Formats: sequence, structure tokens, C-alpha cells
Amino acid sequence: MTKYAILVSVLALLIGIGSGYWLAGKQQPMENVASVAERKPLFYRHPMNPKVTSPIPTKDEMGMDYLPVYADEVSQTAQTNKGRVLYYRHPMGAADTSPVPKKDEMGMDYLPVYEGEANRSKLLSISPEKIQKLGVKTENVQYRDLTRSIRALGSIQVDERRLHIINAKFEGWIQRLLVNSTGQSVKRGQPLLEIYSPDLLTAQQEYLIARQGEVALDQASPQALTTAQQLTRNALKRLKNWDIGTAQLQGLQERGLVIETLSLQSPVNGVVMDKPAVEGMRFMPGEVLFQIADLSRVWLMVDVFEPDLEWVKLGQEVSVNIKAYPDKSFHGKVSFIFPTLNTDTRTVKVRVDMDNAQGFLKPGLYGSVELLTTQQRHRELSVPDSAILDSGTRQVALVQVDDGRFEPRTVKIGHQANGFSEVLEGLQEGDNVVTRANFLIDAESNLKSALDSMSSEEEMPESKSPQDNMPAMPEHDAHSQHVMGH
Repeated sequence: MTKYAILVSVLALLIGIGSGYWLAGKQQPMENVASVAERKPLFYRHPMNPKVTSPIPTKDEMGMDYLPVYADEVSQTAQTNKGRVLYYRHPMGAADTSPVPKKDEMGMDYLPVYEGEANRSKLLSISPEKIQKLGVKTENVQYRDLTRSIRALGSIQVDERRLHIINAKFEGWIQRLLVNSTGQSVKRGQPLLEIYSPDLLTAQQEYLIARQGEVALDQASPQALTTAQQLTRNALKRLKNWDIGTAQLQGLQERGLVIETLSLQSPVNGVVMDKPAVEGMRFMPGEVLFQIADLSRVWLMVDVFEPDLEWVKLGQEVSVNIKAYPDKSFHGKVSFIFPTLNTDTRTVKVRVDMDNAQGFLKPGLYGSVELLTTQQRHRELSVPDSAILDSGTRQVALVQVDDGRFEPRTVKIGHQANGFSEVLEGLQEGDNVVTRANFLIDAESNLKSALDSMSSEEEMPESKSPQDNMPAMPEHDAHSQHVMGH
């Protein structure tokens, strides 16, 4: 073979090898293009800040293109950094969750909640500057003696046990009225009126006849003398039972003469509350002539509201302020709690016994009543009333976890006294709760969303759902993040 032929063969071989490499180079980019075409970006992220995303290609403020992010990259990153997706929540904080990815009514994607973020989603984050601006104050949950002073309105009334009715047990006429005005004070044994009664005259005559017979039978047999003495005692007892005074009976016995008019006397010291008696009137047996009340002790009738009944006990001290005597203070004790409740006012009558030796407490006077509950102490775990956010169906307290982070907790409230509320459930001793500006924290942060997430987690079933193997759904853009944060 000639040198020329050898050179031609080597050239042809080199050309063939070069063509093969060239064709191979051309084929590889086509495969890559096909592979890239199959991988569609889920979203695009800021080249300098991965937290800022966009659903479409765009440029940042420096003119740099946003970088595409694919499904396999998101899945790997989410599973590595955030853990398993538990569920998806509404992007605007509404009380709506989904076990699978979905969109809201505005076309925004629901946001994933991961295992590691479940607990963090309950916390409310407020910057230190905001905390100082809002004037947030906190206080520890602790045990306190819950002493309560119950205030109510009461009125002075007559002690029913010291009310007396004056009537006659016989028929007669009022000859002379010795006490003739309502409200007049009387003393025990004081004559009230003089009366004429044929029955009284007959009873006196029977007594005198029986006494004369007793004297006449003084020398008779013992049996006859005993009978005569018994008749005399019965006649005298009859006059006593008709409320004839002792002094008048002694006069009858001493003089031995019938007294035409006899007087009825007051059985107690008191005040005439009612006087139907009129001079010259005729009265029948049992007819009321006077009503006299002993006002040395009176009743204070208090209307206590239903929630305060637990704090009222028999023997409890009561402080009373009467408007008519602003410079004086009065005291008493609870003597009776009525067994029935007034359904119109939702109150229960409580009776208080009060001393009225000086006569200041007049029936009908009103006054403000303070029931001292120092004898009824409740040492319970409690918080200030201002720490409780009450929606009507649920009570919530904000617990400060650390600087700038607060956790809303559902609590159950018991007794309330002197600005403090007893905590039955939800808090422990030493918890630091917000007592001031908690409503402002509610407005500044998405407290409702945090509470709804708590409720959603309680209702979420534990069984696995299709989202276990699905990629995490990212946030779309900076504007969406700002809206969701508030």
C-alpha cells in the first residue's frame, strides 16, 4: 500500500470518529431538553431570599431572575427540614383545614402544617417593641384567699315574733280611749282603753257571790268548803283570762264592789302600729283593737342575687349603712335564709337580726348592706379577672412562654371574688398570664386563628391520610405572607 493510501485511510478514520463524537454531543442535549421539559417548576424563589416566592417567573429588585423550584426538590427539603405534613390550613387563618392540598375561594393554596410546626402554630409572637407599646403586663398564677364582700339593698321590717294583737274575749263598748293615735309609744302594763261590758259585770258578780259563799261555809263540812273555794277561784280565773289587769282584780277583792268599767293593758313595751279602736264603738269577741310592735329588735330583709348565695351563711356578720344616718354604722347577723327564689328578680330573701335599743332603725328604712365573708374563706388557685378573655362560650388566658411569645389556653373559671377568678382547669401555679393589653394582643396577632388551630387538632383523626406522601406546599409571595401573619 502506498503512503498516499495510508494517509487517506487515517483521515477517513479520524473523520468518522469525529462525526461520532459530534452526533453523540448533539443527541445528549436533546435528551436533557426532554427531561427538563418534563419537570415543571412548582414556583420560583428569590435568588437572594428563599422565603420570598412567586408562582410565575419574575425578577428581583436588582434584575436577577427568580430561580425555579421543582417538586422533587421541595419534597426532599420539606421532609428533611420540617417533617411529615399533618394537614393543610386556610391561608387567611379561617377555621378550615384539609387533609389534602387545595385552594381557597380566592385561589390561594392552603398552607401545610408539619409535625414540628404543630405546637409552634399555637404560639403568638409579638415583637418586644410592640409589647412595650401595648403596655403588656403579666402576673403569676397563685393560690389566694378569695374573700368576698356581697353588697345588696335591704329594708327594715318589724320582727314578727315581737308583734302583738290586742283584742277582747267578750262583747262590750269602748267607754274611753286612753291611747288614741297610731305610732304612739306604750309601756308594759299601761292602760289602753276603758270598756263597759255586761259580761264583765256578770263575771264580777259571780266572783263576789262565790266569795261570800266561801265565807258563809267556813264552819261547814270540809267538802262544802272546798267546793265554795273552787267556785271562787274559777270566777277569779275567768276574769284573769279575759285580760283584766292584776291591779283591778286586787281592787275588786279588797273593796268587794263591782267595777262598772275595766281597762285593757299593753302586754309589752312597743309602738302602736295599728289602731282600729274608736271611742264609743262596740266590739265583739276576737275583734282587733290595737296592734303593738316591740321595736327593740328588728329585721333587715335583704335580696341576695342567685350567684352570691353560696357565700351567705347563717350567723354571718352584716354591716349596714342607712342613708338617713350617714354618720352611724349598724351591725347584725344572718338568722334565716328563705327556701324560695323570686323568679322575676332571681334573688333570695335573707333575714338579718339587728338590735334597735336606741330606736334609730324604723320599719321601712332602706340601706345598703355589706355581707362580710371573712368567715367563709376559699384558698384557691386564681388569676386576676382581667386575665380572662371571655367569649361567652369559652374562657381563654394568654400564658407568656418566653419573651415575645404567648400561648392561648382554654380555662375553666369557678368562684369570683375581689377582682380574682378561681381557676379550675387550664392553668398551673407559677404560670405567667397576661393581665393587661390581652385584648390588644388579640387584635395585634391572629389569636382566633391560633385557637381555631387548637380546635382543629383536637378534631383531626390520627389515621394516616393521602398527604403523608405528598410534597409540602410553599407560600406564594411576600404579600401573602404578610396577610397571613396578621
